[in-house]
Amino acid sequence: MGIFSSLFGGGASMTPQEAKAIMDSGADYVLVDVRSPQEYSTGHIRGARSLPVETIQQAASVQLKDKGATILLYCASGSRSSQAARILAALGYTDVHDFGGLYKWPYGMIE
Repeated sequence: MGIFSSLFGGGASMTPQEAKAIMDSGADYVLVDVRSPQEYSTGHIRGARSLPVETIQQAASVQLKDKGATILLYCASGSRSSQAARILAALGYTDVHDFGGLYKWPYGMIE
């Protein structure tokens, strides 16, 4: 488990505020939007890469090469990000965090 797993309880779930603290800390992380490409194009969090949950199992080895990287996941409501976190954990990723849906994200998005 990475440093943020220790700081944030080691679980796959965290609040948007905890995710924002990681983003603002200057630490390395990968921000992943697991919604559809169409949803991503309507607005997403700055710096997020689009990796739809439907393709994450096949695409992870190319898009997320470092299995020890801090990975922050979100979707629209929290269901797909939770599913993506379970998939990545099963693939051997060790520092994966789901901060739920955009409906809880109070910090704005970009288009």
